[in-house]
Amino acid sequence: MIRAGRPGGATGCRHGWSDAAHDTFPKLGSFAWQEGYSVITVSKSQEGAVKAYIAGQHEHHKKEDFKSELSRMLRLHEIEFDEKYVFD
Repeated sequence: MIRAGRPGGATGCRHGWSDAAHDTFPKLGSFAWQEGYSVITVSKSQEGAVKAYIAGQHEHHKKEDFKSELSRMLRLHEIEFDEKYVFD
């Protein structure tokens, strides 16, 4: 079973990843996670679609906000989640 928003999940590793990013890419010294993010993996075959989505994300989120989109995507893929952990 796949679950989203479990305590200690992706949110628990973001600080370690930030440290690794700073060590690996010193020029990204100001890197920080934004409020409201999610980690989703996709297959290599979908790379072009993901890049196109990212390029149009600003316009897209004028129509559907992050919370609505993430909730819709999790439900679409039948991923159980608890809003108190996903949207704190």
